[in-house]
Amino acid sequence: MKKLILPLITILGLSTAVNAQYKTIGKIHVYDESVKTLIDPSTPIEVVAEGYTWSEGPVWVKKGGYLLFSDVPENKIYQWTAEKGAVLYLTPSGYSGKEYYSYEPGANGLIINQKGNLVSAEHGDRRIAEMSLGKPESKKSLSGLWEGKKLNSPNDVIQANNGDYYFTDPPYGLPGRGKEEAAKEIAFQGVYRLSKKGELSLQYDKMARPNGLAMNLDESILYVGSSEPKESHILAFPVDKKGNLGEPSVFFDAAELAKQGIRGGYDGMKLDKLGNIWTTGPGGILIISPAGKLLGRIETGNPNSNVNFGEDGSTLFITSKMNLLRVKTKTKGLK
Repeated sequence: MKKLILPLITILGLSTAVNAQYKTIGKIHVYDESVKTLIDPSTPIEVVAEGYTWSEGPVWVKKGGYLLFSDVPENKIYQWTAEKGAVLYLTPSGYSGKEYYSYEPGANGLIINQKGNLVSAEHGDRRIAEMSLGKPESKKSLSGLWEGKKLNSPNDVIQANNGDYYFTDPPYGLPGRGKEEAAKEIAFQGVYRLSKKGELSLQYDKMARPNGLAMNLDESILYVGSSEPKESHILAFPVDKKGNLGEPSVFFDAAELAKQGIRGGYDGMKLDKLGNIWTTGPGGILIISPAGKLLGRIETGNPNSNVNFGEDGSTLFITSKMNLLRVKTKTKGLK
């Protein structure tokens, strides 16, 4: 009997398979046998939506059961469900101006905060913003200035259990692609803490391109990945009782992968409930133990921007250039 494969349905100009057998890409590499307790190497990597310019910021909304993700150059956020595929959720997403601003003006990293609201790292409006789900008129700025100067282009954001936010501020969303330095008001690329009281503090200013970030299980360590090719590592910052960062150490270095010709920087990352780090990095999505050991790699064939767990908590969603990918795991996301 022939398998029934339903046609692709085009929504807003994007091809999305709805109630169909998705096409698959890539492969899963094993570097340590223990990774097989986290993911089956034969698990298919599904393309569940496609046609984007640069997909980013996947976040699962438990109340409602759907995924939100950004298309940064297009200044849009999309909503995905298995039943309906991807539909436009919000535009503009990160730049509210009318004139052309930059190649990547939209929202980048997205989270759902402790209030159940959507928090976005916005390139064009150069801020961290918050809005009630489905109510764009409620959007407000949480932070956009450091000592009276505009932030560069907030890239990724997380919220700690105590309510504080941490975010990174590289220049990727500034005007002048490849020449963004000219539009900067701040000389460095910072890692910041925004306290639950709304107080912004610079925590680190010595990374060339700070990008994705996540905290370990007891929130005593903040991991920050670098997307600067000359800094192909993830740093681990000790976090004190007040939430401030100490001097970092190198948590993971991709030197061994580079020797194999596998190169690239780090972008978004998330933890599973066991404390393993699932991070975009050289050659795909790296699965790294809490001790900093490379366990496995999900190869997608394209540059990847971010990851997040969703559905029942064991599905890993990957924003991979023009695609939104889905792969089942044997573990569950931390949050």
